[in-house]
Amino acid sequence: MKTVLITGASTGIGEACALWLQDKGYRVFAGVRKDSDAESLREKSKGRLTPVLLDVVDEVSIREAAQFILTQTPQLDGLVNNAGIAVAGPLEFLPLEELRRVLEVNVIGQVAVTQAFLPLLRPAKGRVVLMSSISGRVAAPMMGPYAASKFALEAIGDALRRELKPWAIEVSILEPGNIQTPIWSKGVAWGEELKARLSPEATRFYGRAIEGILNYIRGQEGRGLHPDEVARVVEQALSATRPKTRYLIGRDAKAGALLARFLPDQWVDRFIAGRRFGQQ
Repeated sequence: MKTVLITGASTGIGEACALWLQDKGYRVFAGVRKDSDAESLREKSKGRLTPVLLDVVDEVSIREAAQFILTQTPQLDGLVNNAGIAVAGPLEFLPLEELRRVLEVNVIGQVAVTQAFLPLLRPAKGRVVLMSSISGRVAAPMMGPYAASKFALEAIGDALRRELKPWAIEVSILEPGNIQTPIWSKGVAWGEELKARLSPEATRFYGRAIEGILNYIRGQEGRGLHPDEVARVVEQALSATRPKTRYLIGRDAKAGALLARFLPDQWVDRFIAGRRFGQQ
């Protein structure tokens, strides 16, 4: 039986991956931050997977999780670095602690977890899967902090893949588009809070753009792919004889990748501003 660790498995894509892989016969260690999330996963899985308390920005938590998993298995066949957060806002007025927070979770946290578990992956010639986003190729207005973290994760994935090649450890980067997860409802709540916190000057400059992205987010709720579609691709990355280095997931992700690759930047700017956020 193959073993896999998934971070950020409390909800959304991470939870879907944990349950999907469990049903496909994997032994799943599901990283969660709270006891209540662990209990919820036990119930949903009928006790067939193993929740592990794991906070990707807490070195002690990572070390304890690695020690626990080592008592359960001598090796890991896969590590799915899924944990992540979304931080957005106009870069001109973004509190720097918010930028540090998203980079700490989405980039440094992924490296910290990978470092801790590579000793378990190496004997199995295991796989590393990094959950990026189409935002790792196309940076939309107001989404600069999140996109910056995903652009960085793309570079981490490329470097890691090349560094680990001597040990036959494959690294794949997943780039989903719109997926039906709690991120959309959380995004609306975030936007309303952001509007309330902005200074009059920031509101004058960016209020219209923020309202545009809120309208976009409201329109996306319930329209994306089911998280199981991402879980299916994760399974492919873990099991394929020759896994792809990148997997685009969803029509919008594939369209975004084409825009970023083939159109001049100024054309992409106009498309995003006019079509996605209703700006001039």
